[in-house]
Amino acid sequence: MQNNPSILSIAYLPSIRYVKQLLSCKTVYLEKHETYKKQTYRNRCVIYSANGALPLSIPVIKPQGNRTKVCDVVLDNSVKWRKEHWRAIESAYKNSAYFEYLKDYFEQYYVKEWKYLWDFNLSILETIMTILEIKVELKETELYIKEYDNSFTDMRRLADENKKEMLNNTQDDKYFQVFENKHAFIPNLSVFDLLCNCGMDSRIILMKKGD
Repeated sequence: MQNNPSILSIAYLPSIRYVKQLLSCKTVYLEKHETYKKQTYRNRCVIYSANGALPLSIPVIKPQGNRTKVCDVVLDNSVKWRKEHWRAIESAYKNSAYFEYLKDYFEQYYVKEWKYLWDFNLSILETIMTILEIKVELKETELYIKEYDNSFTDMRRLADENKKEMLNNTQDDKYFQVFENKHAFIPNLSVFDLLCNCGMDSRIILMKKGD
């Protein structure tokens, strides 16, 4: 258990490595005032479909252009992304052991219309923490700090990992995946993949040592 608080960027259906970091901390600050970066896990996740790794991206609007803070990013609900995402998730995991159980927690996010990416992601994160019984104290940053001193563990890069970095990560503990007989094991997907396949055993896997 880390005594130093961690700094994490917000993420959409966050990765296994992201949630693993949560479990290792007593306190986590979510970076609320950084400038929004496109093509990162702030508005994107990766699930395991019948055709392999499938990125799901949320279309967003930046009211202040490239200077928009992540907390001010608006979901573009003129696009039917919620329906498309849930259809893809359901297709990918309907035959997994725990999807029917998880469906009651997550389907609501694809029915209700949310305004801000921050609120949407934060609520999903809190749901994941409830399911996994993660007791970490979540706080929000009050201002943007580019570099933190050694009293903080800066893990904001976890929201910036690209697809190549994700797929090349071989340090994750393997677990059963529905389509691994077709495409082999894919590491560091959205933690939703782990939850669907392993249920509450997910917590045991996440707590194993390793980055």
